[in-house]
Formats: sequence, structure tokens, C-alpha cells
Amino acid sequence: MTEQNKDSKYTLNLPETSFPMRGDLAKREPAWLNSWQQRKVYERIRSKRQGAKKFILHDGPPYANGDIHIGHAVNKILKDIIIKAKTMSGFDAPYVPGWDCHGLPIELVVEKAHGKNIDPAKFRELCRAYAAEQVEKQKKDFIRLGVFGDWDHPYLTMAFDTEADIMRALGDIYKNGYLYQGSKPVHWCVDCGSALAEAEVEYEDVNSPAIDVGFRVVDNAALSQAFATTVSGDAYAVIWTTTPWTLPANQAVSVNAELDYDLIQTSKGLLILARELAEKTLARYSEEQTTVLGSCKGDALRGLQLQHPFDNRQVPVITGDHVTTEAGTGLVHTAAAHGNDDWLVMRANFPNEKPRVLIGGDGKFFSSELVELAEIRGLSRQEANKIILAKLQENAVLFGSARLNHSFPHCWRHKTPLMQLATHQWFIGMNSVGADGKALREQANTAVDATEFFPSWGRARLEAMIKNRPDWCVSRQRNWGVPMPFFVHKETGAPHPDTLNLLEIVCKQVEQQGVEAWFSLDGDNFLSQHAPADAAQYKKVTDTLDVWFDSGATHYAVIRSAQHPSLAAEAKQRAAAGKPVADLYLEGSDQHRGWFQSSLLTGCAIDGHAPYNALLTHGFVVDGAGHKMSKSKGNVVAPQKVMDTYGADILRLWVASTDYSGELTISDEILKRVADGYRRIRNTLRFLLSNLADFDAGKDLLPVEQWLEIDRYALHLTHELQAGILADYDKYEFHLAVQKFVGFCSEDLGGFYLDILKDRLYTSGETSHARRAAQSALYHITHALMRLVTPILSFTADEIWQTLGLDTQATVFEEEWYTLPAHGLSDSMLEDWANLRQFREEVANKKIEEKRGQGEVGSSLQAELDIHADDKLFDSLTRFGDDLKFALITSRANVYKQAGAGVTVDVKSSIYTKCERCWHYRADVGSDAAHPSICGRCVSNLFGSGEVRKYA
Repeated sequence: MTEQNKDSKYTLNLPETSFPMRGDLAKREPAWLNSWQQRKVYERIRSKRQGAKKFILHDGPPYANGDIHIGHAVNKILKDIIIKAKTMSGFDAPYVPGWDCHGLPIELVVEKAHGKNIDPAKFRELCRAYAAEQVEKQKKDFIRLGVFGDWDHPYLTMAFDTEADIMRALGDIYKNGYLYQGSKPVHWCVDCGSALAEAEVEYEDVNSPAIDVGFRVVDNAALSQAFATTVSGDAYAVIWTTTPWTLPANQAVSVNAELDYDLIQTSKGLLILARELAEKTLARYSEEQTTVLGSCKGDALRGLQLQHPFDNRQVPVITGDHVTTEAGTGLVHTAAAHGNDDWLVMRANFPNEKPRVLIGGDGKFFSSELVELAEIRGLSRQEANKIILAKLQENAVLFGSARLNHSFPHCWRHKTPLMQLATHQWFIGMNSVGADGKALREQANTAVDATEFFPSWGRARLEAMIKNRPDWCVSRQRNWGVPMPFFVHKETGAPHPDTLNLLEIVCKQVEQQGVEAWFSLDGDNFLSQHAPADAAQYKKVTDTLDVWFDSGATHYAVIRSAQHPSLAAEAKQRAAAGKPVADLYLEGSDQHRGWFQSSLLTGCAIDGHAPYNALLTHGFVVDGAGHKMSKSKGNVVAPQKVMDTYGADILRLWVASTDYSGELTISDEILKRVADGYRRIRNTLRFLLSNLADFDAGKDLLPVEQWLEIDRYALHLTHELQAGILADYDKYEFHLAVQKFVGFCSEDLGGFYLDILKDRLYTSGETSHARRAAQSALYHITHALMRLVTPILSFTADEIWQTLGLDTQATVFEEEWYTLPAHGLSDSMLEDWANLRQFREEVANKKIEEKRGQGEVGSSLQAELDIHADDKLFDSLTRFGDDLKFALITSRANVYKQAGAGVTVDVKSSIYTKCERCWHYRADVGSDAAHPSICGRCVSNLFGSGEVRKYA
């Protein structure tokens, strides 16, 4: 621990450590990972926390398809930081990672590799194998991030038990009265050949024809009565639409009962328009000479019969609140087959009338007489648009036509425009009233109120989505998914009266064979065996469940499952007590319309409340210019490359130091800055460790009351740091924790305590009380810092643990936060140190630097200070006596009282000789003839009883 000076007798206690200056993380981290796995660290943690209060963070399952990207890394690292912080707070915080394994993306990959015309059973076998392969690939990268979890027993939505429990969750929702069948509009993707969930829809701009179409009024007498005027000639109710292809499905024209409508004489005939929109509408038609013949409320128009613009049929005027004056004419073309608002208003006005469905799942009009306009039979929507516009022109009812750029729903996978199409599907009804007498939407709103949000703005976002969302279409027409194990009446479609018992029989088979048990099931034979009385009247449902239902039901199918005993017992107790089974769900901000919402709705439909106590939302990752990651732009930052270049701890530090509540910006330049910040942290930790190399806490650790006062003040600062960081961990504000930690290392330690401490550490006697007091303080500070940084810099924390020579079988991850001893300083003592520190940083150091810039002094130790201070500062500084010079790192510091407020400092160069050992300028250098080149205190520290210090 010592090093020679000019004379071997004049040694300094210079630091030494096996903790290298360069972390070389990319090369060394894999060995640590291997060690953790061999020692079964995750299992050790579970054993150590057995019986402690549980904290359950439920993993939102990533899709088992493709390599992990930087967003995956952010998500898993945030979860790991929380799990480790909660563990160190004394909780038993198991982490069971999961994967979403069913659905179209996997089907598309398998189809691409093996073709489309595959036997369904073989196809499912290939899908299952592909998903399993992807899970293993992603798992390897997640582990490389330093994420702890039950990686040997993750949950997979394709696990047989999980598939069965997902089906049981559906059964409970059916039992509670929230599941129904219906033919209503859903987002339909022609390329997928299936309905899509709201979370599978994204919006892009399209350019569409925007047309104004006249529906001729059939009965002028009724029109005259509505407007209280005499009407002669043709009159038209005018609608505006951007989807001409939906006109063959028109069933009504909607108006708002409370709006004012005018009957206006124009060159095109009499037009009915909403008063607020009339001027803009007529300007589109270039109509200048117009006359208002009469006015009425929309309600007066209810029941007015209109001639369809090209079909040989009439449609009524109806009223609906969805009609607004934001755009168009104030009259809305209503096709229940192609819009949720349209479906709702038709249902309200004509409960028994079915939507006019004239288009198939392939996006083409039927080739049958159902489609009255024969020219569009068998055509696509785009092809039909042209013919419909020509027909409207021919019939002289096309009053306006233009092109419009507007936002339109697209498939998130195929990036193609969707259509709203009424198909026979299964729905979870948002307004359905369950067995408890409450509508699901009401329950969901109550659950949102009871949820804590991080950040808080998530509440308003989820509230808005629940308030406005339509019923949830949970059925799909896919081969690879969890089936809807129902039998329905061949004529009425009603579920079998013994549905729940039949479902449980199927679930037990699925537990043994997976979903193939249902797909290969002979429905007639099954019913003959288990429901023989009416077997011939029922048929097997072939639909599969929306994959969002799969993941949304994992609070039921996973957390409470016997497959995961670390979760199940606690979760079942919570469920029995009517409490959420999970403490926290954590995902990206897009999951307010995805997993957060599907979990909320299944939770409310099954248990009457949300499955989580709190939601944490993180933003998306963008490049340095704020652009989304895109392979085509070449701006993708792959987590694998970051780990191979910098190491996982650098990636973890970037995640922790970024405010995740907004977008997370990453680039090579940003990562370099993070790596530089890590080096500064590492250098501070290295200094602490290097000065503890010869310190044996078992025999050298001094009680706090025997420390110097500055050591106790450093302990106070550490107390404050720990309290602040633990509060940040509790609030999930990791970027603030990192800021505090970095600030402590650079300012409290590097810029103050350690800067002052070096003299005592290096020049005091190797085993002296002064040095052991300093090391005692460093020992406690190091142990606290090691634990505080563990959730974020996990690899580095383990390296510190090893460097300290602690239990080689145990790890820091099994520890709790360090219990720091009390510093014992009074408030007045703390104030004196705060005053000294402020004076040092804001006055003394600046004055010395001025003299150094003028060439009058070299190092600060060459400086001598005469300080003239007001009463308060004078009292603070004089209390430190001769130790003041050590705190200011000068060779002399005298303090004088001056009248009035403020302080002045005179700096001069010492006239004395520099000690070759401690570099202080002192009058007693050479006073001992046997040691002519060193000062009296160094002689005492080396060969005598040693100098006595009280404060610094």
C-alpha cells in the first residue's frame, strides 16, 4: 500500500486496487453472466426473500418474432431496475418473463417459408416451432442485458396450460354476461383476411374522393310540412362522403335533431343543408344566387323518405347525436355495415334491421343480385369508386367532387388501408351489463380512477380511450391462435346451454395437447359423448381469439397459474380479497390502446376491477435528430451492437439517465457521452476501493464518534444521497437518481471530501487513527454507493462486491439497502460545514485561481490565506482552528473578524520551503537534521506519534 518517494524512508500511502480504471465491460460482462447463472443468483434471491412482502411486476409479453430492438431493451431494463430496487427494499419481487406466441405475424413468416397451402395441423406445428425458436433467441439477448428473471420457466401464451387458462378466462367473461355475438362493423384487413383489434390499427394519410351527393326527397308534401312552406320541384338531402364505395350499402341519411336546417333554392334544385355549413357547402358548388325558402330543426325531418341516388329503393331520414357541423353538409350518409356510428344509430332507430353487407372479406363486391348496381359486382372498392362516381354524374346527383388528403386507418402489419365491415363476430360489450348489474365501461372507468399512473398524464389518455372505444371484437379467422371453444346452435347461433361445462372439458384436453386438441376435435362426436340430447342441433365454432385477448388475460392465465408458484399463492390471495393481482404493469405508451387496455377490460369482465395497481408508461426511442428508428433511414441503434461495443451497463445507464416519460433519444454521440459519464462514476468508485485495500473492517473499523468531523459530515451527505435516491426509486424516477448519484460523485466526493481527504489518506501514518477514521468513512460510503447503483449498473456493482472481498458465494443482489450509522453532528455543526464548503467553492478557490492565473502561486498548497469575514462566517471558520488549512488545501489559513457583511480574502505565496513528501509549504521543513527535506508533521507521521487532527 506504500510507494517510494525520493527517499525510501519517506513513503506515502498511495492507493492500489484490482478494480481497473477501464471497465472493459463488453469483454468482461459475459463472464459475470456465466457466474450468475452457475451460482443460480436469481434462485438465491428468491430463497433469501422467501416470506417477505410480495411485489409483482407482471411482464407485458413481447411478440415472439424477430430480434429484440432498442425499444425491447428499454422496456426490459426499466423492469429490471424496478425489480432489483424493490428486492433491495426488502420485497420478494419475482420476475417471470413472458412471450406472446400466437397470431398473424408468426403465420406470415411461416407462410413465407413454407407456402400457404399447408395442412392446418401442420401449419400450427410449424408456427409453434417458429415461436419457440424466436423465444430462445430473444431470451439470450434479454439475459445479456443483465436482466434477472425466471428464464428457465418463462410464461408462453402457447404453453398448453396457458392456452387452456386463456380459454377459461373467456368462459368467465361469458358467464359474467359480457360476451355476445353480432354482425357489426369492425376494422377489417383484406390482406390479413381478419378483423383487427383497435391496437392493431394505425393511422396514415390517404388521398380520397370527397363527394357531395343528393338523395331526392320522395314526398314533397311531407317536406312542405317540415319546412312550413310550399315545395315544388326536385328537392335533395345532400350528404358528403370520402368513401363512395359505401353508397350501395346506404340505409339512411342521418341528421342531428337539435341542429337548424335550411331549404335552399339553387340552380341544382332545392337543397337541404345544415345552416352552419350551408355557406361553405354552396361555395363548393359555386352557387351564388340562392334563396332560403324555409327552416326547421333536424327532428322535423325524421321519417322523410329519400330516393337512393342509384339503387331502386328508398331510405329514411333518421336522427343521431353523431352528426356534427365540423365538416360536410350536416347530413350523414349512413351505412350500418361500414361504420360504428352508423351501426349504432341504425340500431337505435331500427333495432331489427340488419346491415347491408355487399362486400366480402376479400374487399370485393359480391357477384350477386344483392348488389343492385350490376356494374360493380366482383370489383374492388377502388374500382367501384370510379363507376359509382360516373353513375352519380349520369343521374345528376353528384353536386360536388374533389380530392381530399385525410387520416385513415391502416393495418399495422401490412400498412394498407382498412375498411369498416360488418361481419359476424364475437364481442365483449362495453355497455353490456354484467352479473353485478354494472356496465363494463362503468367498471373500467372506476378501475382507471383506482389506478396510479407513472407519469400522471397516462390517466387522461386511458380514460379517453375507455370512454370512446367501441365494443371489443375478440374473434379472429386465423389458424394459429387460442380457439373460442364454443358450440352454437346451427340455426339461431346461440351458445349451447351447457357451455361452461363443455368448455371445461375442452380445457382439460388442451392442457394435455395444446390448442390442437380443439382444432382436431370432431364436434359431432364430442357433443354425442358429452351432450347427447341435443348434439345434432349444435356446431363447433371455428374462430380464434384476438391475440390481445391472449396477453390481456395473462393476469388470469399466468399470475394465478400453478405453473408459476412464485406468483400464484400471493395472486390468489389478492384475487380472493378483491384486489389487483399485480402491483405494476410497465410498457410503452402505445399500450394504452393495447395491453394496458385489454388487461383492464378482461380484469373488469372477470374480477370487476383492474389486474394492476399502477401503470408505468415509457416513450419510444428516437435518433439524435428526433426521428423514429427505421432500417430504411439507416438510423437503427441495435442493442446487440451497443453491448458488443460498450457493454450492457452503458446501455442500462443510458436508459436510467433518460427521462422515459417522453421520447428516449439515442445515437452514437449520446452513447459516447454516457460512456464518459460512466468512466467518471467508475473513477470515483475506484478511488474509494483503492484506499480500502489495506483496510480490514473486522479490526480496523472505528466507531463514528472517533472519526474526524469532516468524515462525519461526508457520512451526513451520504445519508442525504441515499434518502433521495431511494425516494426516486420508489417514484420510478431513475433519471433523477442518476443525477443525484453523479452529482454526489463529482461534487460532494470528488470536488470536496475526497479532494480534502487525500492528504490525510496519503501522508498520515499507515495505521494511524487519522487514516483509519478516513477509511472507516470510506468503507461505509462505498457499501452504500455499491448498493445504490446495483439496480442500474448491475455488472459494475457485482465487480465492486468482488473487489471488496465479500462473500464469494453471495452477491450484492441479495442485499438490502445499506444501513448507514448515525453521523451524530448537530445542526450547528452541519451549518458550519455548509458555510465552509460554500466559502471554499465560491470564494477561496476562485481567489487562488486568480493568483495562479497571474503566476503568483503554483498549486493551492503554495498559497497562504488571510480571510476577513463577518460574524457568522467568522464563527464557522474559526471553529475549525488549524485544520482549516487542510479543508482549504492551503499551507496556511488565518481568519479575522471584520465589521459589516461579506468576506474578503488575501492570497499570497508562501515564503517557506515545500515539503518533499506532503508538498505543504511549512516553516519546519528541515527542522529535524536527520530528515532535512520533509516537514515536522511528516516526521511525526512517519517516525513519531503522528499529528493530531480533529476536524479535517
